[in-house]
Amino acid sequence: MAAAATKKVLYGLYNDDDDLKTAVKSAREDHLDIMDVLTPFPVHGLDPVMGLAESRLHYLGFIYGAIGCLFGFGFMSWAVVSDWPILFGGKPYWPVPAYIPITFEMTVLFSAWGMTLTFYTICGLWPGVRPKILDNRITDDKFCIAFDVTDTPDKEVTKLQSFFSKTGAAEVHVKTI
Repeated sequence: MAAAATKKVLYGLYNDDDDLKTAVKSAREDHLDIMDVLTPFPVHGLDPVMGLAESRLHYLGFIYGAIGCLFGFGFMSWAVVSDWPILFGGKPYWPVPAYIPITFEMTVLFSAWGMTLTFYTICGLWPGVRPKILDNRITDDKFCIAFDVTDTPDKEVTKLQSFFSKTGAAEVHVKTI
C-alpha cells in the first residue's frame, strides 16, 4: 500500500478576523492560490471575499427528502393496500391522510442522513481518518491563511512570506502534513 501524499504548507496566523478578511482580499487581488482559510468561529462575510460559491448540498437534501417521502408513502401504501389488507367497518380502503405524519418523518430522516453522509464524504470526515492540524491555536483564538508550497520554487515561497508580513500576520510557519 502506498504511503499517503504529504504536503508542505506555508501558513500565517492572524490575531483578528478583520485582518484576516483584509489579507484574503489582498491575496485574491494578487491572484495567489489560497489552499485554505481556517478560523475558530464562522466569520461573517468571509465567503464572498474568498470567492466561494454557495453550497449545492441543499439540492441533494431535496433529492434525499423526495426519496424518503416516496419510500415512506409507497411502503405504507403497499403494506396496507396490497400485502395486508384489513377491511373492517368504516375504514377507507386506502387511508392516505393517516400516512402524512410517517411520510413527513421519513422525508426528514432520509434528508438528514443523506446530507450528513454526503458532507462526510466530501470533507473526508470518516472514522479513523487522521486530522491534518496546522496549529492547535486555530481552534482557539487564531485565524489562518494556508498556501500549498509542496512544489513551489523558493522565489515564490519568499513572495508568499513577504505577503504575510505585508498583511500583518502575527506568525508565519511552514509545516509538512
